Amino acid sequence: MESELAEIKKQLAHVQKEISRVSDEAEVRKTHFKYGYYLDKCLYNEVVDMFSDHPDAYVEFLGARYRRKEGIKRLYKGRFQNTFVKGRNGPVYGFLLDHIMMQDIVDVDETGTHAWCRMRALMQAGTHQSIQEEHPRGHVQWWEGGLYENEYVKEDGVWKLFRYRYFPFWHAEFESGWSHTKKNYVPFMTKTFPEDPLGPDELIDQKLLWPDTRVVPFHYPHPVTGRRVADDDLRAPRYGQDVSTSDPPLTLALPEGQKRPGAREGDPKPGDKVLPELVQNPPPGN
Repeated sequence: MESELAEIKKQLAHVQKEISRVSDEAEVRKTHFKYGYYLDKCLYNEVVDMFSDHPDAYVEFLGARYRRKEGIKRLYKGRFQNTFVKGRNGPVYGFLLDHIMMQDIVDVDETGTHAWCRMRALMQAGTHQSIQEEHPRGHVQWWEGGLYENEYVKEDGVWKLFRYRYFPFWHAEFESGWSHTKKNYVPFMTKTFPEDPLGPDELIDQKLLWPDTRVVPFHYPHPVTGRRVADDDLRAPRYGQDVSTSDPPLTLALPEGQKRPGAREGDPKPGDKVLPELVQNPPPGN
């Protein structure tokens, strides 16, 4: 009887852990979707408030890193808010900025306090013809496709944005399509703060724009083999040329001095529920 009771308690503990994991994954997914809805309507105050105050928090965007809450504010409440809506918090008449978030893959570590999310974004943006004289962008309409590889932390029971990495893959003018998009459609950052009052804290070698088709690394291992994709397979040489001639692979590496909770050494075994350098809930008996 005692052994049966012990087994029931063990199974119950495992079920409770699985329920917590699934619940956390759902909350992380909702957190990112809420971020997207705020971003759609230029509610940049609300966006910034979703980020953790942790000193390791940052946003990577267009070859630059905005660190800590102050740097994140410069990006959203400085660069974006001033450019798109002239400093107000909220939309302006006739300006469209819709972010469709999809194909989300969320993983939570075994502590239930750290999570990853890989998600695709498709953006429709532009200005209505009626405001072309008053908006600095004039009359314009464009598409954008991008990918997030984000990290989240749970603080005091609330999931918050932690490390956000957004790679805008491609842009396209509505009339001509993506195959005619000029290179470096959106200029990469070239100056840091304070030389640029709205600039990033550092420039990084993570520049990716169409026609560059390198792979943003996956935060998760292969679901069957348990292996990570080889670095050379993440690169994009020209057709028929050796991979050594192409740009180096992109990385999800952390800035010097930063760590992730739940770190362990070694590669996962096939079937393990794990994140790179993070342990998630392993199956019973592992």
